[in-house]
Amino acid sequence: MVLTRREYLLGSAATGITLVAPALASAQSYPSRPVRIVVGFAAGGPTDIAARVIGQWLSERLGQPFVVENRIGAAGSIATEAALKAPPDGYTLLLVTSSNAVNVTLYEKSEVNLLRDIAPVAGIIRTPLVVEVNPSVPARTIPELIAYAKANPRKLNFASGGIGTSLHVAGELFKIMAGVELVHVPYRGSAPALTDMISGQVQVMFDVLTSSIQHIRSGALRALAVTSATRSHILPELATVGQFVPGYEASAWYGIAMPRNTPAERINLLNREINAGLADARLKARLADLGGTMLPGSPKDFGTLVAEETDKWSKVVKFSGMKPE
Repeated sequence: MVLTRREYLLGSAATGITLVAPALASAQSYPSRPVRIVVGFAAGGPTDIAARVIGQWLSERLGQPFVVENRIGAAGSIATEAALKAPPDGYTLLLVTSSNAVNVTLYEKSEVNLLRDIAPVAGIIRTPLVVEVNPSVPARTIPELIAYAKANPRKLNFASGGIGTSLHVAGELFKIMAGVELVHVPYRGSAPALTDMISGQVQVMFDVLTSSIQHIRSGALRALAVTSATRSHILPELATVGQFVPGYEASAWYGIAMPRNTPAERINLLNREINAGLADARLKARLADLGGTMLPGSPKDFGTLVAEETDKWSKVVKFSGMKPE
């Protein structure tokens, strides 16, 4: 039988609809049950807050609970393994942080590899750290801190929330670029590190700005500079480290990823909804409390950030001789 042109086109259209329909049905039915967001750090910290803010937004938009699951340990590596070994069905998300980019090199024997095993979804926010000292340290600026550290090599301790955290590698990068010797003292989280900073047990810390702001304002700690490329709107009077150590930049950042091979339509759906949240005034106001700037963009944009940060911090890990706990 010879088909007319009209019959052929109608048939082709019907075939196209048949091919597209399963993907549309999959996108429209997702999510049909609760989704978990695996976070590698304790409840109440900036990482956890970012996950809960985005989780609540996604719950409201998509009609299913997005539940935060805190899997603490090894600077986020335990959570990363748990999330990336999950089925690639869109029901397990990983809150990716700057620490994950460090861990690729620090935990080379891990069963998962961040760059190989994630499907990037979307960035959320980038936040500065603050270089702060106990008031007993006679330094009020970065040049004064560098001069004091050079005159007193290995006399100053710098605290962090653990080996491989953004707080740790920011300090290691500073040591390399400023040419100073500071002794690293790792803690199990930034809270106990801050306690010892205030008491004077340790003297220097590179901390998330929002965690230290109340101690800075009370005078318990002295802020010298922020580590981001630009000044922070929370403490706009503070200079950046880069003004005195050219090229220095370190920051904490957060985003969402899934296990590789997750269906593209589910990745794109979450990317679209997260970007809508980053443009929403109410959600932006909540994330602004973390002191950072939004990271809107495509899955590819977030994947590029992860790759660039992984390359940057791999050099610091290797140069410093950093070893996992």
